[in-house]
Amino acid sequence: MGHTAAVIDAISHPSAWLDTASAETIRQHAGDAERMRELHPQQLASIYKNNWLKMYVPEKYGGLALTLPEILRLEEALSWCDGSTAWVVTLCSGAGWFVGFIDPRVADALFADDKLCVAGSGAVTGVAEMTDDGYVLNGRWNYASGALHATAFTMNCSVSRNGCAVCAADGSPQVSTFILTHEEVLVDTCWNSMGMIATGSHAFSVENLAVTNERCFTIAPGCAVLQAPLYQYPFLQLAETTLAVNLSGMAVRFIELAEAMFREKAPASDVTGVALQEAREARETLHALRTGFYEQVDQSWNALLSEHRIPDAQLLAVSAASHALVRHTRAVVNRLYPRCGLKAASTERELNRVWRNIHTAGQHALFSSG
Repeated sequence: MGHTAAVIDAISHPSAWLDTASAETIRQHAGDAERMRELHPQQLASIYKNNWLKMYVPEKYGGLALTLPEILRLEEALSWCDGSTAWVVTLCSGAGWFVGFIDPRVADALFADDKLCVAGSGAVTGVAEMTDDGYVLNGRWNYASGALHATAFTMNCSVSRNGCAVCAADGSPQVSTFILTHEEVLVDTCWNSMGMIATGSHAFSVENLAVTNERCFTIAPGCAVLQAPLYQYPFLQLAETTLAVNLSGMAVRFIELAEAMFREKAPASDVTGVALQEAREARETLHALRTGFYEQVDQSWNALLSEHRIPDAQLLAVSAASHALVRHTRAVVNRLYPRCGLKAASTERELNRVWRNIHTAGQHALFSSG
């Protein structure tokens, strides 16, 4: 753990990063969680026991303080078990990364919680009216994964003074990020999707909420209050990589389930032989893309450790590898699913749930354009 350079096997199966008991617990309760429309209590118990919601949090707050290469491999392993569990852990632990930018007085009060869970939204759908000693917040934000379990929420607001928009130094509208306690927001249980059902990605809102200045923070390396390398990694690539491994972990599982279904249908048929060949090719291509992805991530992490910066070309390579991984995940399910037959249409089948989860997660704004 810690800040050491990445020397991790890039091409391990995701299961190598998760103990058997935790993996079985998460997958065993995935169906029930979907019917409940929220994570199952046993899944949550495993999350808290393993402290996964504090992957980015420093040890002084009881966190794991993992490196980015470690985090990505663990998140991929979780998504191989269950997409909804992994998504909540990824988004809510990822919001815990903001501890590196938040006023220590606020962080001290919020991040030592054993059941820390930070939900939120990156959309700028709120307004922060400046006052003499802080802000008054109003707004509504959608798609806050893990909202039902959140101890804190983060959100973006456009800033105004006396009802007029405030501009940043470059002339663009000023946007600020805030952190609130769960008691200060109203959660609207409106999440209704075909997949990722158990993420409980509900909306939340605030109305005329007065907050002090220390609740506002800026996400940029130069504004970090904690100097560990993790908080110097650019936010865009951090987001792209963490979401991409969720898709790749689900894709690994989808291929496994599809292969099993092909053999179940007609072991000796020519059609099955063609389908199995397609599955093998999909697995090999995914393996190669995962390898390339982790090589780019590890190189970027090692550059940050050794040079204290990541070259722009390396960051572009990380982004490209993330998007390639997501594109292939979509291609895999679109090519193999039609060959799985009518049984694959049953919502009680794990393959169907993984298929729906992949297509729902793939609609995230970072990847939905192509």
